[in-house]
Amino acid sequence: MKAIRVHKFGGPDVLQLEEIDAPEPGRGEARVMLKAAGVNYVDIYQRTGQYKMTLPFTPGREGGGIVDAVGPDVDEVAPGDYVAFAMHIGAYADYAIVPAWMLAPIPPGIDMMSATAAMLQGMTAHYLTHDSYPIQSGDTVLIHAAAGGTGLLLVQMAKMRGARVIGTVSSEEKEKLARDAGADEVIRYTERDFEAEVKRLTDGRGVNAVYDSVGRDTFMKSLGCLRPHGYLVLFGQSSGAVAPFDPQLLNNAGSVYLIRPSLQHYTHDRAEILRRTSDIFAWLGDERLKARIDQTFPLEEAADAHRYLEERRSKGKVLLGTQMGREIQVGRLDRAIERGSVVDEAGWESFPASDPPAY
Repeated sequence: MKAIRVHKFGGPDVLQLEEIDAPEPGRGEARVMLKAAGVNYVDIYQRTGQYKMTLPFTPGREGGGIVDAVGPDVDEVAPGDYVAFAMHIGAYADYAIVPAWMLAPIPPGIDMMSATAAMLQGMTAHYLTHDSYPIQSGDTVLIHAAAGGTGLLLVQMAKMRGARVIGTVSSEEKEKLARDAGADEVIRYTERDFEAEVKRLTDGRGVNAVYDSVGRDTFMKSLGCLRPHGYLVLFGQSSGAVAPFDPQLLNNAGSVYLIRPSLQHYTHDRAEILRRTSDIFAWLGDERLKARIDQTFPLEEAADAHRYLEERRSKGKVLLGTQMGREIQVGRLDRAIERGSVVDEAGWESFPASDPPAY
């Protein structure tokens, strides 16, 4: 089988396509013939060595495909099942071995590309809006990188829960995407000071919560956007890690709360994964939620997919087409997407590279 392998930390060019033996599932494991793999900021952090990994490794913590084989003591899935997963490495390949308890069944009517696109970022948006800071009807929240893959899903879920949503974006094109997703107000942070705008839009009161995936560049101003007892939910660091600070800052900002959550702590067992994915897939099915697929790259162009994300050109989900995609050699999308999948072509235009890892 073909797989992307990383033998040393570095830039996109360390992502090398290799031919390796197909793995065999062990006890409690399933082998998934992958059709798509999600490209996420955590993949970049692992590739560069910012998140330490044992070399060599196959990147990719999100995928979708068909169960090809199962090991002993597996009763969660069976060969032929359509499944998706997140939070398990090895998705940049034709096949991946995944603990069976981590595989979410894709229900009839949900195409595999959309299901894969919504797994990691969808579950992230779900726990952020339902658990880290459970949004209440009437709340006002600020969402940074609102036109990103996670940001667009966050906006939609926040609106489902009855919030007034203020989003930040970098351009006019991304402002339109955020508004189309349901954002009530959108601030182009490249043109206006977002802290001052938030204060203006809330008549000086501030917001109940800030969902911040940017980190270093936005942290202090995000604190300044909160009303007393507000929550700063810091779930990423696309601009870099926040520097150490005196906790007295939280007092000075109005006795506010800071939480630094991780998806792995909100998907600790199968029941929790199924609770989140059943909501997400139901919302995709009735179109209350839309996962915007921006670009799909063939597996062999994984390095280009990473550059696309790092250069902040994305405006939605970036995927790699794997096993089935390579059988078709007519055009990038034809090579990368199973012809049988229903994909929203309007979403191929382009997902924001400001999306950090969700943990």
